[in-house]
Amino acid sequence: MIELKYLWNLAVKNLSRNKLRSSISIAAIAISVCMVVMIRGFMLGILDSMVTLHIQYNSGHIKIVDQDYQKKERLLSLNHPVDGFSGEGVQKMADKLKEIPGIERVIQRLKFGAAASYEDKLIGMMGWGVKPADELAFTDIENQLVEGRMVKEGYKEVVLGTDLLKKLNLKVGDKITLFYTTAFGSFKGTTFEIVGRIESGLKLLDEIVFYIPLDQAQRILNMPDQVTELLLVTQDYRKVDSILPQVKELFAAEDPEGRYLVIPWDKSNDIIAGLKIAEKIYNIIYVLLIVLASFVVINTMIMIVKERTQEIGMMSALGLMKRDILFMFIMEGTVMGILGSLIGVIFGGVGVKILSIVGIDYTEALSGMEAEVLLKPILYPVFTIENLIFSFVLGVTVTAVTCIIPARKAAQLEPNEALRAL
Repeated sequence: MIELKYLWNLAVKNLSRNKLRSSISIAAIAISVCMVVMIRGFMLGILDSMVTLHIQYNSGHIKIVDQDYQKKERLLSLNHPVDGFSGEGVQKMADKLKEIPGIERVIQRLKFGAAASYEDKLIGMMGWGVKPADELAFTDIENQLVEGRMVKEGYKEVVLGTDLLKKLNLKVGDKITLFYTTAFGSFKGTTFEIVGRIESGLKLLDEIVFYIPLDQAQRILNMPDQVTELLLVTQDYRKVDSILPQVKELFAAEDPEGRYLVIPWDKSNDIIAGLKIAEKIYNIIYVLLIVLASFVVINTMIMIVKERTQEIGMMSALGLMKRDILFMFIMEGTVMGILGSLIGVIFGGVGVKILSIVGIDYTEALSGMEAEVLLKPILYPVFTIENLIFSFVLGVTVTAVTCIIPARKAAQLEPNEALRAL
Protein backbone atom coordinates (compact mmCIF):
# COMPACT_ATOMS: atom_id res chain seq x y z
CA MET A 1 0.00 0.00 0.00
CA ILE A 2 1.23 3.46 -0.86
CA GLU A 3 2.13 5.33 2.27
CA LEU A 4 -0.78 7.04 3.94
CA LYS A 5 1.20 10.28 4.09
CA TYR A 6 1.42 10.35 0.29
CA LEU A 7 -2.33 9.70 -0.06
CA TRP A 8 -3.08 12.36 2.54
CA ASN A 9 -1.00 14.98 0.70
CA LEU A 10 -2.65 14.01 -2.56
CA ALA A 11 -6.13 14.35 -1.00
CA VAL A 12 -5.34 17.82 0.37
CA LYS A 13 -3.97 18.93 -2.99
CA ASN A 14 -7.02 17.65 -4.88
CA LEU A 15 -9.35 19.75 -2.74
CA SER A 16 -7.77 22.95 -4.03
CA ARG A 17 -8.73 22.13 -7.62
CA ASN A 18 -12.23 23.58 -7.19
CA LYS A 19 -12.00 25.94 -4.26
CA LEU A 20 -15.59 27.20 -4.44
CA ARG A 21 -17.07 23.69 -4.35
CA SER A 22 -14.79 22.64 -1.51
CA SER A 23 -15.59 25.84 0.39
CA ILE A 24 -19.35 25.20 0.15
CA SER A 25 -18.90 21.68 1.55
CA ILE A 26 -16.68 22.94 4.36
CA ALA A 27 -19.17 25.73 5.15
CA ALA A 28 -22.05 23.22 5.36
CA ILE A 29 -20.12 21.11 7.87
CA ALA A 30 -19.08 24.23 9.80
CA ILE A 31 -22.69 25.41 10.15
CA SER A 32 -23.86 21.97 11.35
CA VAL A 33 -21.03 21.60 13.87
CA CYS A 34 -21.64 25.16 15.09
CA MET A 35 -25.31 24.27 15.66
CA VAL A 36 -24.30 21.12 17.55
CA VAL A 37 -22.02 23.14 19.83
CA MET A 38 -24.75 25.76 20.46
CA ILE A 39 -27.62 23.29 21.01
CA ARG A 40 -25.50 21.04 23.22
CA GLY A 41 -24.35 24.02 25.29
CA PHE A 42 -27.99 25.08 25.63
CA MET A 43 -29.09 21.58 26.68
CA LEU A 44 -26.23 21.29 29.17
CA GLY A 45 -27.36 24.64 30.61
CA ILE A 46 -30.96 23.44 31.03
CA LEU A 47 -29.87 20.12 32.56
CA ASP A 48 -27.34 21.73 34.87
CA SER A 49 -29.83 24.35 36.09
CA MET A 50 -32.79 21.98 36.51
CA VAL A 51 -30.79 19.20 38.17
CA THR A 52 -29.15 21.62 40.60
CA LEU A 53 -32.47 23.22 41.57
CA HIS A 54 -34.23 19.86 41.71
CA ILE A 55 -31.59 18.51 44.10
CA GLN A 56 -31.58 21.64 46.29
CA TYR A 57 -35.33 22.16 46.59
CA ASN A 58 -36.83 18.74 46.01
CA SER A 59 -34.81 15.57 46.19
CA GLY A 60 -31.35 16.04 47.69
CA HIS A 61 -29.00 13.37 46.39
CA ILE A 62 -31.11 10.71 48.12
CA LYS A 63 -34.57 11.32 49.54
CA ILE A 64 -36.13 9.47 52.48
CA VAL A 65 -39.94 9.58 52.86
CA ASP A 66 -42.69 7.41 54.24
CA GLN A 67 -44.08 5.34 51.37
CA ASP A 68 -47.65 6.48 52.12
CA TYR A 69 -46.50 10.11 52.17
CA GLN A 70 -45.00 9.62 48.72
CA LYS A 71 -48.45 8.66 47.38
CA LYS A 72 -50.04 11.79 48.91
CA GLU A 73 -47.15 14.23 48.63
CA ARG A 74 -49.14 16.82 46.69
CA LEU A 75 -51.67 16.91 49.56
CA LEU A 76 -48.90 17.74 52.07
CA SER A 77 -50.29 15.14 54.44
CA LEU A 78 -48.93 15.17 58.00
CA ASN A 79 -50.23 11.68 58.77
CA HIS A 80 -47.20 9.86 57.39
CA PRO A 81 -44.11 11.61 58.79
CA VAL A 82 -40.52 10.47 59.05
CA ASP A 83 -40.22 9.90 62.81
CA GLY A 84 -37.14 7.67 62.94
CA PHE A 85 -36.66 3.91 63.05
CA SER A 86 -39.41 2.36 65.22
CA GLY A 87 -40.57 5.88 66.19
CA GLU A 88 -37.32 6.74 68.01
CA GLY A 89 -37.24 10.22 66.45
CA VAL A 90 -35.90 11.66 63.22
CA GLN A 91 -32.74 13.09 64.81
CA LYS A 92 -31.45 9.62 65.77
CA MET A 93 -32.19 8.42 62.25
CA ALA A 94 -30.26 11.38 60.84
CA ASP A 95 -27.33 10.63 63.15
CA LYS A 96 -27.19 7.00 61.95
CA LEU A 97 -27.30 8.13 58.33
CA LYS A 98 -24.41 10.54 58.90
CA GLU A 99 -22.27 7.59 60.03
CA ILE A 100 -22.42 6.13 56.50
CA PRO A 101 -19.18 7.00 54.65
CA GLY A 102 -19.88 9.50 51.89
CA ILE A 103 -22.93 11.12 53.52
CA GLU A 104 -21.92 14.72 54.18
CA ARG A 105 -25.18 16.24 55.36
CA VAL A 106 -28.74 15.23 56.27
CA ILE A 107 -31.33 17.92 55.54
CA GLN A 108 -34.56 17.82 57.54
CA ARG A 109 -37.70 19.47 56.11
CA LEU A 110 -41.25 19.59 57.40
CA LYS A 111 -43.60 20.67 54.63
CA PHE A 112 -47.21 21.65 55.35
CA GLY A 113 -50.09 23.56 53.85
CA ALA A 114 -51.04 26.96 55.27
CA ALA A 115 -52.94 30.11 54.42
CA ALA A 116 -53.05 33.79 55.33
CA SER A 117 -55.81 36.31 54.84
CA TYR A 118 -55.67 39.62 52.99
CA GLU A 119 -58.82 41.75 53.00
CA ASP A 120 -61.59 39.25 52.21
CA LYS A 121 -59.33 36.70 50.47
CA LEU A 122 -57.58 33.63 51.88
CA ILE A 123 -54.25 33.02 50.12
CA GLY A 124 -52.91 29.46 50.13
CA MET A 125 -49.21 28.71 50.49
CA MET A 126 -46.74 26.01 51.49
CA GLY A 127 -44.72 26.12 54.70
CA TRP A 128 -41.22 24.66 54.96
CA GLY A 129 -39.93 24.04 58.46
CA VAL A 130 -36.14 23.96 58.09
CA LYS A 131 -32.91 24.03 60.04
CA PRO A 132 -31.62 27.42 58.85
CA ALA A 133 -27.90 26.60 59.00
CA ASP A 134 -28.33 23.39 56.99
CA GLU A 135 -30.57 25.10 54.46
CA LEU A 136 -28.11 27.95 53.93
CA ALA A 137 -25.23 25.50 53.51
CA PHE A 138 -27.04 23.18 51.09
CA THR A 139 -29.03 25.57 48.87
CA ASP A 140 -28.37 28.95 47.28
CA ILE A 141 -31.18 30.54 49.28
CA GLU A 142 -28.78 33.04 50.88
CA ASN A 143 -28.15 34.52 47.43
CA GLN A 144 -31.90 34.84 46.88
CA LEU A 145 -32.48 36.81 50.08
CA VAL A 146 -32.73 40.34 48.70
CA GLU A 147 -33.90 41.90 51.96
CA GLY A 148 -33.53 40.97 55.64
CA ARG A 149 -32.10 37.60 56.71
CA MET A 150 -32.87 33.90 57.13
CA VAL A 151 -34.99 32.73 60.08
CA LYS A 152 -33.32 31.70 63.35
CA GLU A 153 -34.08 28.57 65.38
CA GLY A 154 -36.16 29.22 68.49
CA TYR A 155 -37.83 32.35 67.10
CA LYS A 156 -41.26 32.81 65.58
CA GLU A 157 -39.89 34.21 62.33
CA VAL A 158 -40.80 33.71 58.70
CA VAL A 159 -39.21 34.42 55.31
CA LEU A 160 -41.49 34.85 52.28
CA GLY A 161 -41.08 35.38 48.55
CA THR A 162 -41.47 38.78 46.91
CA ASP A 163 -44.61 37.89 44.95
CA LEU A 164 -46.25 36.31 48.01
CA LEU A 165 -45.58 39.47 50.05
CA LYS A 166 -47.17 41.54 47.27
CA LYS A 167 -50.29 39.37 47.33
CA LEU A 168 -50.51 39.84 51.08
CA ASN A 169 -49.58 43.55 50.92
CA LEU A 170 -46.90 42.96 53.56
CA LYS A 171 -43.21 43.81 53.89
CA VAL A 172 -40.17 42.80 55.92
CA GLY A 173 -40.69 43.83 59.55
CA ASP A 174 -44.48 43.27 59.48
CA LYS A 175 -46.23 40.41 61.27
CA ILE A 176 -48.31 37.74 59.58
CA THR A 177 -50.79 35.26 61.02
CA LEU A 178 -50.55 31.85 59.38
CA PHE A 179 -53.47 29.41 59.50
CA TYR A 180 -52.85 25.67 59.29
CA THR A 181 -54.12 22.25 60.34
CA THR A 182 -52.05 20.33 62.91
CA ALA A 183 -51.14 16.64 62.72
CA PHE A 184 -54.19 15.95 64.93
CA GLY A 185 -56.54 17.79 62.57
CA SER A 186 -56.99 20.94 64.64
CA PHE A 187 -57.27 24.24 62.76
CA LYS A 188 -55.01 26.86 64.34
CA GLY A 189 -53.30 30.16 63.67
CA THR A 190 -49.92 31.55 64.78
CA THR A 191 -48.39 34.98 64.25
CA PHE A 192 -44.82 35.26 62.93
CA GLU A 193 -42.54 38.21 62.26
CA ILE A 194 -41.39 38.61 58.65
CA VAL A 195 -37.57 38.82 58.74
CA GLY A 196 -36.60 38.22 55.12
CA ARG A 197 -37.70 38.51 51.49
CA ILE A 198 -36.74 36.09 48.71
CA GLU A 199 -36.52 36.97 45.03
CA SER A 200 -35.25 33.95 43.14
CA GLY A 201 -37.05 33.93 39.79
CA LEU A 202 -38.57 30.57 40.78
CA LYS A 203 -42.34 30.56 41.10
CA LEU A 204 -42.08 27.99 43.90
CA LEU A 205 -39.98 30.21 46.16
CA ASP A 206 -41.37 33.60 45.12
CA GLU A 207 -45.10 32.84 45.16
CA ILE A 208 -45.78 29.71 47.19
CA VAL A 209 -43.21 28.72 49.84
CA PHE A 210 -42.39 30.38 53.15
CA TYR A 211 -39.64 29.34 55.55
CA ILE A 212 -39.98 29.01 59.32
CA PRO A 213 -37.55 27.36 61.80
CA LEU A 214 -38.01 23.58 62.03
CA ASP A 215 -38.45 23.66 65.81
CA GLN A 216 -41.30 26.16 65.42
CA ALA A 217 -42.96 24.07 62.68
CA GLN A 218 -42.73 20.93 64.83
CA ARG A 219 -44.18 22.84 67.80
CA ILE A 220 -47.20 24.42 66.08
CA LEU A 221 -48.04 21.23 64.13
CA ASN A 222 -47.67 18.95 67.17
CA MET A 223 -44.94 16.90 65.47
CA PRO A 224 -42.01 16.71 67.91
CA ASP A 225 -38.84 15.21 66.38
CA GLN A 226 -40.69 14.51 63.13
CA VAL A 227 -40.34 15.76 59.55
CA THR A 228 -41.96 14.92 56.25
CA GLU A 229 -38.71 14.19 54.42
CA LEU A 230 -34.98 13.70 54.84
CA LEU A 231 -32.56 14.70 52.09
CA LEU A 232 -29.13 13.07 52.07
CA VAL A 233 -26.25 15.04 50.58
CA THR A 234 -23.14 13.25 49.28
CA GLN A 235 -19.88 14.55 47.81
CA ASP A 236 -21.05 14.15 44.23
CA TYR A 237 -24.60 13.40 43.08
CA ARG A 238 -23.21 11.67 39.98
CA LYS A 239 -21.66 9.01 42.23
CA VAL A 240 -24.72 8.45 44.40
CA ASP A 241 -25.03 4.86 43.15
CA SER A 242 -21.90 3.95 45.14
CA ILE A 243 -23.50 5.08 48.42
CA LEU A 244 -27.08 4.01 47.76
CA PRO A 245 -26.48 0.30 48.65
CA GLN A 246 -25.18 1.24 52.11
CA VAL A 247 -28.21 3.44 52.78
CA LYS A 248 -30.55 0.68 51.67
CA GLU A 249 -28.63 -1.81 53.82
CA LEU A 250 -29.20 0.39 56.89
CA PHE A 251 -32.93 0.66 56.17
CA ALA A 252 -33.17 -3.09 55.51
CA ALA A 253 -31.73 -3.69 58.99
CA GLU A 254 -33.54 -0.92 60.89
CA ASP A 255 -36.80 -0.80 58.90
CA PRO A 256 -37.58 -4.45 58.04
CA GLU A 257 -41.24 -3.62 57.34
CA GLY A 258 -40.18 -1.31 54.52
CA ARG A 259 -42.04 1.72 55.79
CA TYR A 260 -39.62 4.20 54.27
CA LEU A 261 -38.64 4.75 50.64
CA VAL A 262 -35.04 5.46 49.65
CA ILE A 263 -35.17 7.44 46.40
CA PRO A 264 -32.11 8.61 44.42
CA TRP A 265 -32.35 12.09 42.88
CA ASP A 266 -32.85 10.90 39.31
CA LYS A 267 -35.83 8.68 40.25
CA SER A 268 -37.81 11.19 42.28
CA ASN A 269 -39.20 13.41 39.54
CA ASP A 270 -40.77 12.70 36.15
CA ILE A 271 -39.38 15.90 34.66
CA ILE A 272 -35.79 14.91 35.47
CA ALA A 273 -36.38 11.41 34.09
CA GLY A 274 -37.82 13.04 30.95
CA LEU A 275 -34.80 15.29 30.60
CA LYS A 276 -32.46 12.31 30.72
CA ILE A 277 -34.45 10.70 27.90
CA ALA A 278 -34.40 14.01 25.99
CA GLU A 279 -30.62 14.13 26.35
CA LYS A 280 -30.36 10.78 24.58
CA ILE A 281 -32.74 11.92 21.83
CA TYR A 282 -30.67 15.07 21.30
CA ASN A 283 -27.56 12.93 20.85
CA ILE A 284 -29.30 11.36 17.86
CA ILE A 285 -30.28 14.82 16.57
CA TYR A 286 -26.64 15.95 16.74
CA VAL A 287 -25.64 13.05 14.48
CA LEU A 288 -28.51 13.79 12.07
CA LEU A 289 -27.41 17.44 11.80
CA ILE A 290 -23.94 16.38 10.72
CA VAL A 291 -25.34 13.74 8.35
CA LEU A 292 -27.46 16.44 6.65
CA ALA A 293 -24.35 18.52 6.07
CA SER A 294 -22.53 15.43 4.85
CA PHE A 295 -24.99 15.15 1.95
CA VAL A 296 -23.33 18.27 0.53
CA VAL A 297 -19.95 16.57 0.96
CA ILE A 298 -21.24 13.35 -0.66
CA ASN A 299 -22.57 15.34 -3.60
CA THR A 300 -19.21 17.11 -3.92
CA MET A 301 -17.34 13.82 -3.81
CA ILE A 302 -19.60 12.26 -6.45
CA MET A 303 -18.93 15.23 -8.73
CA ILE A 304 -15.19 14.89 -8.09
CA VAL A 305 -15.29 11.18 -8.95
CA LYS A 306 -17.17 11.93 -12.17
CA GLU A 307 -14.73 14.67 -13.20
CA ARG A 308 -11.68 12.54 -12.39
CA THR A 309 -12.79 9.27 -13.92
CA GLN A 310 -10.00 9.33 -16.47
CA GLU A 311 -7.44 10.22 -13.82
CA ILE A 312 -8.62 7.35 -11.63
CA GLY A 313 -8.30 5.02 -14.62
CA MET A 314 -4.73 6.15 -15.25
CA MET A 315 -3.80 5.77 -11.58
CA SER A 316 -5.24 2.25 -11.58
CA ALA A 317 -3.36 1.39 -14.79
CA LEU A 318 -0.13 2.61 -13.14
CA GLY A 319 -0.67 0.23 -10.21
CA LEU A 320 -2.65 2.18 -7.66
CA MET A 321 -4.68 -0.37 -5.66
CA LYS A 322 -8.47 -0.05 -5.25
CA ARG A 323 -8.08 0.32 -1.51
CA ASP A 324 -5.57 3.16 -2.07
CA ILE A 325 -8.14 4.98 -4.20
CA LEU A 326 -10.75 4.29 -1.51
CA PHE A 327 -8.48 5.75 1.19
CA MET A 328 -7.60 8.78 -0.94
CA PHE A 329 -11.24 9.82 -1.44
CA ILE A 330 -12.12 9.14 2.20
CA MET A 331 -9.18 11.35 3.15
CA GLU A 332 -10.45 14.12 0.90
CA GLY A 333 -13.77 13.99 2.73
CA THR A 334 -11.98 13.79 6.07
CA VAL A 335 -9.95 16.92 5.30
CA MET A 336 -13.20 18.79 4.56
CA GLY A 337 -14.64 17.36 7.79
CA ILE A 338 -11.62 18.53 9.82
CA LEU A 339 -11.64 22.06 8.36
CA GLY A 340 -15.45 22.43 8.62
CA SER A 341 -15.57 21.00 12.14
CA LEU A 342 -12.74 23.24 13.30
CA ILE A 343 -14.45 26.37 11.96
CA GLY A 344 -17.81 25.25 13.43
CA VAL A 345 -16.28 24.57 16.83
CA ILE A 346 -14.60 28.00 16.89
CA PHE A 347 -17.76 29.94 15.99
CA GLY A 348 -20.01 27.73 18.13
CA GLY A 349 -17.63 27.94 21.09
CA VAL A 350 -17.50 31.74 20.89
CA GLY A 351 -21.30 31.90 20.70
CA VAL A 352 -21.82 29.60 23.69
CA LYS A 353 -19.18 31.45 25.70
CA ILE A 354 -20.93 34.79 25.13
CA LEU A 355 -24.37 33.37 25.96
CA SER A 356 -22.98 31.65 29.07
CA ILE A 357 -22.12 35.15 30.34
CA VAL A 358 -25.13 37.23 29.23
CA GLY A 359 -27.74 34.42 29.46
CA ILE A 360 -31.03 33.98 27.59
CA ASP A 361 -34.16 35.55 29.10
CA TYR A 362 -37.13 33.14 29.19
CA THR A 363 -39.24 35.11 31.66
CA GLU A 364 -42.35 35.36 29.45
CA ALA A 365 -42.09 31.76 28.24
CA LEU A 366 -41.93 30.43 31.82
CA SER A 367 -44.67 32.67 33.23
CA GLY A 368 -47.39 30.09 32.52
CA MET A 369 -45.52 27.06 33.83
CA GLU A 370 -46.32 25.18 37.01
CA ALA A 371 -44.34 25.94 40.16
CA GLU A 372 -43.06 22.35 40.10
CA VAL A 373 -40.94 23.20 37.06
CA LEU A 374 -37.75 24.42 38.70
CA LEU A 375 -36.16 26.50 35.96
CA LYS A 376 -34.84 30.02 36.36
CA PRO A 377 -36.04 32.65 33.85
CA ILE A 378 -32.48 33.49 32.78
CA LEU A 379 -30.87 30.42 31.24
CA TYR A 380 -27.10 30.28 30.90
CA PRO A 381 -25.76 27.79 28.29
CA VAL A 382 -22.73 25.88 29.56
CA PHE A 383 -19.35 26.34 27.88
CA THR A 384 -17.10 23.28 28.21
CA ILE A 385 -14.03 22.05 26.37
CA GLU A 386 -15.63 18.58 26.41
CA ASN A 387 -18.51 19.97 24.31
CA LEU A 388 -16.08 21.38 21.73
CA ILE A 389 -14.11 18.13 21.52
CA PHE A 390 -17.32 16.07 21.24
CA SER A 391 -18.66 18.26 18.41
CA PHE A 392 -15.34 18.28 16.53
CA VAL A 393 -14.89 14.50 16.73
CA LEU A 394 -18.54 13.95 15.76
CA GLY A 395 -18.21 16.26 12.72
CA VAL A 396 -15.01 14.60 11.46
CA THR A 397 -16.20 11.03 12.11
CA VAL A 398 -19.63 11.36 10.49
CA THR A 399 -18.20 13.19 7.47
CA ALA A 400 -15.49 10.55 6.99
CA VAL A 401 -17.99 7.70 7.29
CA THR A 402 -20.45 9.22 4.80
CA CYS A 403 -17.61 9.67 2.27
CA ILE A 404 -17.28 5.89 2.01
CA ILE A 405 -20.15 5.80 -0.50
CA PRO A 406 -18.54 7.99 -3.24
CA ALA A 407 -15.09 6.62 -2.35
CA ARG A 408 -16.27 3.05 -3.02
CA LYS A 409 -17.72 4.20 -6.32
CA ALA A 410 -14.31 5.60 -7.31
CA ALA A 411 -12.46 2.50 -6.12
CA GLN A 412 -14.73 0.15 -8.08
CA LEU A 413 -14.02 1.84 -11.43
CA GLU A 414 -12.30 -0.58 -13.83
CA PRO A 415 -9.14 0.91 -15.47
CA ASN A 416 -10.15 0.07 -19.05
CA GLU A 417 -13.65 1.58 -18.60
CA ALA A 418 -12.23 4.67 -16.93
CA LEU A 419 -9.62 5.18 -19.65
CA ARG A 420 -12.28 4.79 -22.32
CA ALA A 421 -13.71 8.07 -21.08
CA LEU A 422 -10.69 9.87 -22.58
